[in-house]
Amino acid sequence: MRYYTIQVKTRAELKFMRFYKALYPGKPLALYFPRKEIPLRKLGVMRTAVSAVLPGYIFIELDGDVSITEYYWELRRTPGFFRFLVSNRDIRPLAGTELELVLYLLKAAGPVAGISKVSFDENSRIVVREGPLKGFEGRIIKVDKRKGRARVQLDLYNESHWIDLAFQVIAGSS
Repeated sequence: MRYYTIQVKTRAELKFMRFYKALYPGKPLALYFPRKEIPLRKLGVMRTAVSAVLPGYIFIELDGDVSITEYYWELRRTPGFFRFLVSNRDIRPLAGTELELVLYLLKAAGPVAGISKVSFDENSRIVVREGPLKGFEGRIIKVDKRKGRARVQLDLYNESHWIDLAFQVIAGSS
């Protein structure tokens, strides 16, 4: 399997996927749009919202014998499409650690990454017990205990992206 990335209109990722499937119903293309649950506090009321992990990016999964060029024009003609990554002339699949991180987000975390369970050690360092943050311990660059969020650095095609994932402190931790 090979995974490619396309950039589409931000906050219209699901709309893009629906358009593509409606325009080309005979094309069996696997499109993925990772999302996350994030707690929000508005006017003192806590609620959980679902938002994009990487806004504006959709991942494409292709079998080994299928080429991205077979889908090039269909994707380009779909409303909301911006570009292939790295560029429309240099389309490259994800590889190495980029691929591992994206596969973790797509497969292990599920279609919507939930809230991780964490604790803090005696040095106030975060210890992830379970959840989507489990594979990102070494990539956590900031922890906001009050909001219950951890900022993680994710590198795609030599560009750094920061994503916030939610956590909940489990009982018995400081």
